[in-house]
Amino acid sequence: MWFKHLHLYRLHGAPALDAAALEAALSEQAFRPLGGSEPRRLGWCAPAGRAGTQLLHELQGQRLITALRQERLLPASVVREEVEERSAELEAREGRKLRRQEKLGIKEQVYEELLPRAFVRTQKVDLWWDTRRGLIGVNSSSRKRAEEVLDLLRETLGSLKVTPLSSQTLPMRAMTGWLVEPGERPADMVLGDQVELKAKGDDGVLRARQVDLDSDEIQRLLESGRQASKLALEIEGRLSFVLHDDLALKSLRFGDALVDEATNSDDGDDALVRLETDFLLMSQALGENVDRLIGWLGGEAGTTSDQRVA
Repeated sequence: MWFKHLHLYRLHGAPALDAAALEAALSEQAFRPLGGSEPRRLGWCAPAGRAGTQLLHELQGQRLITALRQERLLPASVVREEVEERSAELEAREGRKLRRQEKLGIKEQVYEELLPRAFVRTQKVDLWWDTRRGLIGVNSSSRKRAEEVLDLLRETLGSLKVTPLSSQTLPMRAMTGWLVEPGERPADMVLGDQVELKAKGDDGVLRARQVDLDSDEIQRLLESGRQASKLALEIEGRLSFVLHDDLALKSLRFGDALVDEATNSDDGDDALVRLETDFLLMSQALGENVDRLIGWLGGEAGTTSDQRVA
């Protein structure tokens, strides 16, 4: 259940739906298996999988919903080879070169014939909705996939205004400052051992893992004008992650104390109780630590220092 990645969004004027109404709305967009000629499909499924049927789990203002995405995998190279073979046979038979439009028609025919036989890839994407903070977090390494799930939620609800969460201080500027000036780091921040440094010119990107980020070598790279676009961080004892310059959190790892609490909780060997226990502990930890991270970055963009999360 524990999220591995997080793309964060701010909700603006979210629809006021109780759990029953939201469950009903989700059921209208429940996932159905791909038809024979469909390239892809997205719909809602039970977060608990075979252990449950409900599409929404809501606990103390924290909502968990899950999208299921299926896509047929038809490599372009396979289509291209088949088109070339059929085109060559037709040209030899008729003794002429095919026009571009004719080749496009063959390509469409090949695609329609091969698609039903293509392998199907299935992917589940979990969405965390913090109704108290007005935040949505999508557990996906890809922002494109996260946006697809938000589009599905928007279609489900009729309207949904969200924007990517942003901070007063740009993450790249803050991450670079933390590396250059150790004294500027928050007291409960611990540097990890991974960084990505971008150059302003055409010198490309430098990626380093398992390195001392306070080393002279890293400092010389920063002095040359490089800026940190990714940085491994830990909120001491609570959560570790790689912060990206678009405020995405990747490679999430939760603190041992939290994981131990979840492991030692009494679920009576009930998979649904286990799911909801893990989700509640995780969502509370994410909410608290996202607040802390945004504080490190000077607060949320568009807010003033005296505004607080409701």
